[in-house]
Amino acid sequence: MRKITIVGAGQAGLQLGLGLLENGYDVTLITNRTGDQIRDGKVMSSQCMFDTALSHERSLGLDFWGDKCPPVEGVGLTVPNPEGGIAFSWAARLDAPASSVDQRVKMPRWIAELENRGGKVDLVDAGVEDLERYATDSDLVIVAAGKGDVARLFERDADRSQFDKPQRALALTYVNGLTPREEHSAVSFNLIPGVGEYFVFPALTTTGPCEIMVFEGIPGGPMDRFGDVTSPQEHLALSKELLDTFLPWEADRARNVELTDANGVLAGRFPPTVRKPVAVLPSGRAVLGIADVVVLNDPITGQGSNNASKCARSYLTSILEHGDRPYDQAFMQATFENYYDYAQYVAAWTNALLMPPPPHVLELFGAAASHPAIASRFANGFDDPRDFFEWFMDPEKAAQYLADVTR
Repeated sequence: MRKITIVGAGQAGLQLGLGLLENGYDVTLITNRTGDQIRDGKVMSSQCMFDTALSHERSLGLDFWGDKCPPVEGVGLTVPNPEGGIAFSWAARLDAPASSVDQRVKMPRWIAELENRGGKVDLVDAGVEDLERYATDSDLVIVAAGKGDVARLFERDADRSQFDKPQRALALTYVNGLTPREEHSAVSFNLIPGVGEYFVFPALTTTGPCEIMVFEGIPGGPMDRFGDVTSPQEHLALSKELLDTFLPWEADRARNVELTDANGVLAGRFPPTVRKPVAVLPSGRAVLGIADVVVLNDPITGQGSNNASKCARSYLTSILEHGDRPYDQAFMQATFENYYDYAQYVAAWTNALLMPPPPHVLELFGAAASHPAIASRFANGFDDPRDFFEWFMDPEKAAQYLADVTR
């Protein structure tokens, strides 16, 4: 039985570990926190997962919240005008609902499930020396921890990384009491030119159903103010103040919101980065990075957990197809390239949305308000962003698509 050690207990590491167990592998998961510590800690992400990523969970029997998690039934976009009103606004239903389960809920349950299915869990804050030991004792070591000394072993790929600085100041606020949309639930996305973005959607957290408010401020701009916040209540107050200032229609929905819990806030920033997938340890042994360790996107397109799930599925397929052959560096690089054949499109689309929208994108957004087919295609592209390269990313393709739709 081949032994694989996975360092990191997030979406990718746990999903891959459970998939490997399903196929008869000896799996050890390394985590620096117990399930209880994760559950009682701060929120970690604003995960909204679309149908393809969710299908990978369902195929492994890991959807434990289908009857508890509120569905995300659509995607909507609103762009303000310079006077503070609405320039245009629209929403479209997803072909299949998305959902968001707080990682503080999901990961403890999955850790327990991994142990129930025969996997081993070691509580270690792993460093380089630990990786050396795992690489000696295992056939393959996969690093799924995107922070700390271990993550820094993976070199930034300058040719594949568009940015070297954070492009947004990020803030999450988990709340109860937000007024639901009338038509159907949705990711309500607001694009404020020159300021940033705000989106909000339903989710399931440790206290039950909730909404997640996500602020993406242009660094140094008027929405980049969470760095000075000193308490959860101050974080919530600033969230409401920013809505009052820039998005009064969203402020009306959020008038009576309260925090789900004192740990339901988060703020920070990071540069979107692609890293080289193979890290060589001082001994010369190699380890393989996965998901955010190797392709880290800004949350503006909500692809983080989706990418992690798809990366775990891609790596699982590569490992199973590799059979009994050695897990050498050539295998590691090929395994990453198989995934990057998809992930490169997600990164390019996400990075494009971090830049000021070009005229053809604004034209498409505006046309979607009167052409439901455009709105629907945009909404459903979140499940597979490769479709955007057929009509959204290129001005000529966009013009042809608009002509076809409006003819």
